[in-house]
Amino acid sequence: MLENDVIRLRAVEPEDLEFLYQCENNTEIWRCGSTTAPYSRFALKQYISETQNDIYTDKQLRLIICLKTNPKEAIGAVDLFDFDPFHQRASVGIVIHQAENQRHGYARQSLGLIIDYCFGFLHLHQLHCAIAADNQKSIDLFTKAGFTECGRRTEWLKTTNGYTDELEFQLINHN
Repeated sequence: MLENDVIRLRAVEPEDLEFLYQCENNTEIWRCGSTTAPYSRFALKQYISETQNDIYTDKQLRLIICLKTNPKEAIGAVDLFDFDPFHQRASVGIVIHQAENQRHGYARQSLGLIIDYCFGFLHLHQLHCAIAADNQKSIDLFTKAGFTECGRRTEWLKTTNGYTDELEFQLINHN
């Protein structure tokens, strides 16, 4: 199992529909990804039922973050996407949805678990992520986990205040 003493990463279950609906339709989170329109419950229900939860088949993997003390209640999600088995790399993204669950180290612990899974089990060579230059919390999270900045896309992301840069980070598995 992908867990430590505090958190567990588990597969998406049908019972997670409402949580996914809240996350995917939170416009504050949209600026961290490529979402530009709301998702319906129907579309998310189809996603849950059609996803095989096999990174080699789906080329992506979403795992739900929950506390070990309450494994049925989702507090966040970690995504592996843009999976490339030939080059042995994947993009990684993470969200802790509700403010009351933020600032407790859950994202840091989840990121550590997914790194261990990717490097230790999937034998990936690298993980990478793209972060808005003004998203200091995410920059701090990924740099503390060992990711290093490897690129910058100038005025890449449109915001309500104009444009902001996007930073690319990567973590290489040297084992």
